[in-house]
Amino acid sequence: MTSALLLLALVILLLVLRQPLLVTLLAVAAFVQFTWGRGQLDYIIEDMWVGLDKEVILSIPLFILCGNVMTKGTTAKRLVRILASLTRPLPGGMAVACILSCAIFAAISGSSIVTMLAVGTVMYPAMRAANYDLKFTLGAIMSGGTLGIIIPPSIPMIIYGLVTETSVTELFAAGFGPGLLITFVLSAYAIWFNRHMKPEPFDGAEFRTAFKEGIWAAMMPVILLGGIYSGYFTATEAAAVALAYAMLVEIFIHRELKLKDFYGVVLETSKLGGSLFPVLAVALSLNIVLTEHRVPAAMVQFMQGYIDSPLMFMLLVNALLLVVGCLMTTGEAILVLAPLLAPVAEAYGYNKVIFGLIMILNLEIGYLTPPVGLNLLVAMSAFKQSFGTLVRAAIPFIVLMLICLAIVIWQPWIGMYFVNGKF
Repeated sequence: MTSALLLLALVILLLVLRQPLLVTLLAVAAFVQFTWGRGQLDYIIEDMWVGLDKEVILSIPLFILCGNVMTKGTTAKRLVRILASLTRPLPGGMAVACILSCAIFAAISGSSIVTMLAVGTVMYPAMRAANYDLKFTLGAIMSGGTLGIIIPPSIPMIIYGLVTETSVTELFAAGFGPGLLITFVLSAYAIWFNRHMKPEPFDGAEFRTAFKEGIWAAMMPVILLGGIYSGYFTATEAAAVALAYAMLVEIFIHRELKLKDFYGVVLETSKLGGSLFPVLAVALSLNIVLTEHRVPAAMVQFMQGYIDSPLMFMLLVNALLLVVGCLMTTGEAILVLAPLLAPVAEAYGYNKVIFGLIMILNLEIGYLTPPVGLNLLVAMSAFKQSFGTLVRAAIPFIVLMLICLAIVIWQPWIGMYFVNGKF
């Protein structure tokens, strides 16, 4: 008990001193090794290698690089044009096209910020020029961007699968249903909010031109998701295929990305990976030690001594995750909390797949909540708007996403249907 209190005091001290997550995790790993582990710091390095020795980790930089290649090219613009030509007859058709474009681009990039920027840089000026409300436009783009971490392939899902030893393919399948639900709800809200806008007639010639110019971009999610859900691709193979296809299309077919520009894209991706992988390595090392010494099992016994109801457990966990989403990035929250909470959730009847889905849905909302909502912070720079304006713009969409979260918790088959193939 004394050691646990000392560990808690150490974590609080490091948080008060505003130390980076990497420093905090290293300090915790060292404390755990000395107190409950094998007493030698070199075991931390050994456990890092064991934790990182997984093929699926290769998919993370590949998906990031794929998203960056397409953002530098014109894949997003071509997808937006196809969808905008289809949704013209709807009130608020351009807004619906924005949401659908985010959903489809999310099925390629695996990243919320990449999705928001790729679609937002095209749709923001177009929607403003068409006299869409400023706050609605910002909210639609930012909330649409969050689909990047729930619609597979999703980088946070890969990280969750790594630290909890859960099938990434099953997590991808589970994300499809809630992704469709959120896309439908946001699209319906877009139609209702803009119901007084005059729709435009469908233009067959415009659609044919857009489809002809964007056919290669449109085939990307078909190939990627088809390969994953058919079982033909693993997550890592899907990432490699997506990257190869994106490079082929952008460099040799669209010819919007030059080979000399590819170096800069790789460098940008390497910088992001350089900040992510040390944290991931230490988190996996710490996870190995905690599992060896049955810390999650002890947490299960402790929680069950105070909380009898699975519903009460889920309410408390959701409240915790929503608060954590306001203060930490998605990757950090998953690395710190998932190894501890997932075994406890299993004890209350929630398997690791559905709990991972609920966790990521909570953290998805965190992209829109201050003070650390990444989509808010990135949108400040991208769209030159004040933080207060962006927060107010996000509020209606946060409410809609909370409703979707409650529906998924109430009816978990929405996620598990595509895992099990049945209700």
